Amino acid sequence: MEMSNASSGSMKEDILRDMGTRGLGIKARGISKGIGRGKILISREPLSFLGGVDAKTGIVLEKGHPLEGKCVKGSVLVFPRGKGSTVGSYVMLGLKQNGVAPSAIINLEAETIIAVGAIISEIPMVDKPEEDVFSILEEGMEAEVDGEKGEIILL
Repeated sequence: MEMSNASSGSMKEDILRDMGTRGLGIKARGISKGIGRGKILISREPLSFLGGVDAKTGIVLEKGHPLEGKCVKGSVLVFPRGKGSTVGSYVMLGLKQNGVAPSAIINLEAETIIAVGAIISEIPMVDKPEEDVFSILEEGMEAEVDGEKGEIILL
């Protein structure tokens, strides 16, 4: 069993890019500048911030969502894309103002709501990762996102 975990780990390492002294990572497209680091909080389902995330607590409220009941505070939040109302951008700003925002966001495809929310809230964000983040990243892993360079670094 340990052998299978070890080979799985090395397989992941084989597809990660060498980011020099910063370690192994994944190249992506930068959306919102800045550097954020934290534990990965990951969902394969799109997320709506309006009605889906409490701006005062950072807890995901959306019924039936894989992240329901979890707090986004300080996390590297990974999800395919946003959904819902454009007011979701202001919910993201509220999260930041209340000190419960994610430290960074990784999307497969940024759409306007999440991109604008990340930019006005100064939350580092990337999208279009060159590798399948859902097969590489796991909940609880430590990562750093550089929104200007478009890099996801595994710590």
